Amino acid sequence: MVSAATPRRRIFLMRHGSVAYFDAAGNPFPPDAVPLTELGRAQADAAGRLFAQQAIRFDRVIVSGLPRTVETATRVLAATGQAIAIDTWPAFAELRGGRLGGIADADLKAAFTGAFEGVVPEDTQFLGGETVGQLMDRVFPALARLRADSGWDTALLVLHGGVNRAILSRALTGQRLFLGNIAQTAGCINALDVGELEHDWVLRFANLAPAMPLQQGARDTTM
Repeated sequence: MVSAATPRRRIFLMRHGSVAYFDAAGNPFPPDAVPLTELGRAQADAAGRLFAQQAIRFDRVIVSGLPRTVETATRVLAATGQAIAIDTWPAFAELRGGRLGGIADADLKAAFTGAFEGVVPEDTQFLGGETVGQLMDRVFPALARLRADSGWDTALLVLHGGVNRAILSRALTGQRLFLGNIAQTAGCINALDVGELEHDWVLRFANLAPAMPLQQGARDTTM
């Protein structure tokens, strides 16, 4: 006799809202301290309203700890009226770049965009810093830890473009691959269902941008 299947659980995977890398005087913010812009706040609020309209309730909310993820998650929860603790998982921090000053002008484009084109080799560095393989080394165990925790049914993860690509690549292929050309618009939502088995993933939808559902005019990538 075949037993009933265990229902899959839902992960809503968001990218943080738009950020500003330079202040009003043209000075750069520290990479780990870039704030949301007014557009970024509006994107987070729009996502929160959509969750509220659909009466979505979260059992877990996880961010990388960088301010842009914390503020996005906080605004989403405010819009949904949920008072729930936000957990910080540093393993989900964005792909870490190196120093721009050490990269020759002729190599800048490849250093910026090389990690986001096609199937990316693991030894590809982002801005001369962390490699795609190193990103997966920390993201995939954290993802497995989340799945091993049976204490949630619906989780919200507010993370980053590169990290989201790693998670989506894992879900789509079941392999240790990084698909760089998966679009992740600022403030977007992805929905992933996970079962008990390691390769039981279902991608319900990807890159839904509540503030701009049809993404009209969005032909460029962040990089």
